[in-house]
Amino acid sequence: MQGLQGIHHIAIIAKDYECSKQFYCHVLGFSLLAEVYREERDSWKGDLALNGQYMIELFSFPAPRARASYPEACGLRHLAFSVDDIALAIQHLEHHKVACEPIRIDPFTGKAFTFFNDPDGLPLELYQQ
Repeated sequence: MQGLQGIHHIAIIAKDYECSKQFYCHVLGFSLLAEVYREERDSWKGDLALNGQYMIELFSFPAPRARASYPEACGLRHLAFSVDDIALAIQHLEHHKVACEPIRIDPFTGKAFTFFNDPDGLPLELYQQ
């Protein structure tokens, strides 16, 4: 498509907004750029950045429906974050009681990667650069 420049943001709906905000900000290292309560929707919206770049809109809604999260379910499969040292990143996550799958090696690139979940079960990936 002409004019398409990249991904602007990723929107995530959290079951427990405060829990997910803490996870993304304090465990993964995002910063909270802005936060607003939208009374008409009974919903919080937080804008999160990583290394100064706006990336995630974190929302809350009353009683959000669960989404199927199997690895091969139709729809968004996972979000992947690049890291310099996957072993160090896994150690950090495990320190915060976040379980990671065993490290795998991408057969096409030879790079190491692993999967873990956010507080709502959204599959996330760490991919070593």
